[in-house]
Amino acid sequence: MKPDLFEAPDYYNLDDLLSDEHKLVRDAARQWVKRDISPIIEEYAQKAEFPKQIIGGLAEIGAFGPYIPEEYGGAGLDQISYGLIMQEIERGDSGVRSTASVQSSLVMYPIFAYGTEEQRKKYLPKLATGEWMGCFGLTEPNHGSNPGGMETKFRDAGDHYILNGAKLWISNSPFADVAVVWAKNEEGRIHGLIVERGMEGFSTPETHNKWSLRASATGELIFDNVKVPKENLLPNKSGLGAPLGCLDSARYGIAWGAIGAAMDCYDTALRYAKERIQFGKPIAAYQLQQKKLAEMITEITKAQLLAFRLGQLKNEGKATTAQISMAKRNNVDMALKIAREARQVLGGMGITGEYSIMRHMMNLESVITYEGTHDIHLLITGADITGIPAFK
Repeated sequence: MKPDLFEAPDYYNLDDLLSDEHKLVRDAARQWVKRDISPIIEEYAQKAEFPKQIIGGLAEIGAFGPYIPEEYGGAGLDQISYGLIMQEIERGDSGVRSTASVQSSLVMYPIFAYGTEEQRKKYLPKLATGEWMGCFGLTEPNHGSNPGGMETKFRDAGDHYILNGAKLWISNSPFADVAVVWAKNEEGRIHGLIVERGMEGFSTPETHNKWSLRASATGELIFDNVKVPKENLLPNKSGLGAPLGCLDSARYGIAWGAIGAAMDCYDTALRYAKERIQFGKPIAAYQLQQKKLAEMITEITKAQLLAFRLGQLKNEGKATTAQISMAKRNNVDMALKIAREARQVLGGMGITGEYSIMRHMMNLESVITYEGTHDIHLLITGADITGIPAFK
C-alpha cells in the first residue's frame, strides 16, 4: 500500500481566512482520511463495496450533522466547517462523502428543520453517532430532474398512513435504518415521512454494476402498502420547497467536496510530473505539462474562493438557491476536468488503481449528475438572472 503523501494546495493563502476552529476541524478530518480511508479505498472501490467499518470514524470527526446543535448530538459547527469536512472526505472518495452528505443534509437536516421536538430527540442523536444510518427518498424511476412529478403517494388510513411507490438511485439505502421519504398526499401536496427499516412492505434492493461511486452503497426504496405512523410525518414544511431546501444544504457540501477530489488529482499529477523522467528530465520541465498543472491550480483556487464566500453567506443566512447551484455546477465541472487532465499527466499509469485519479474521475461522473444535473444548475442560474424559467 502506497503511503498517502497528499499536501493540500493553498495558492492564495486561504488558510489565513479560516479560524483556528476551522483548521482544527479540517486537519482532524484530513488525518482521519489519511489513516482510515486512503489505505483501503482502492480495494473497496475495486470490489464495489461500502466499507461499513468507517461509520464510527465519520461520526468521530463530526461528519454527521456537523451544523446540528449539540443538544441533538451534532457538533454545533458553522457552515464553513461543514464544507471543509466534506472537502477532506471527498479528497478520499466521493462515495464516502456521499454517505456523510446524505446523513447530514438529507436526513438529519429535514428532521431538525421540519420535524417535531419528539422526532428530533428520537432520531438525531442516533444518526449523529452513526448508530442509525439514513437515506433520502426523492428521485424516482420516472422523475429525476422533475421531482414535482413524483408518483409515490400516501393516504390517510385513520391512525396511520398507507404509503405506496418507489424511489431510485438512493445512496445508503441498502443499509439505512431510517429513510426520509417524499410523497404526495391525497390532495397532491408533497410531504416528508420518516420510514423505518422493518416496517412491513418496505424493502431496499441494492443497485449493482456501477462504474461510479463503487465504494458507496446505492439502491432503491420500495413501498408496498407500508403502514407509517402519523407521528412520522414531518409537519413543519410541505410542498416541493421542503425537499429542495434539503438539496440546497447537500449541494453546498458538494461544492466543497468536489474541491477535495480536484486537489487530490492535482497533487497526484504534480508529484508524478516531478518524479517521472522522460527524454532525460522530469516531465514537469516540459511546457505542456506545466500548462496543465498551472491551469489546475488556477481553477482549484477559483473554486476555493467561490466556496469560501458561499460559506460566509450560508453562515449569515443569505445564500440563495441560485448561488448554491452556481457553486455546485462550477466546482464539480472543474474537478472533473482536472481529473481528466491529471490522468493524461500520468499517461497509462493514470488508469490503474495504483493512483486515485481514475476512481475520482468515475465518481465525479455521478456527482456532476446527482442533486441537480450540470444542465439543470445552468438553467437555475439562467432563470435567476433573466426571471424566466426555462424548465418547462
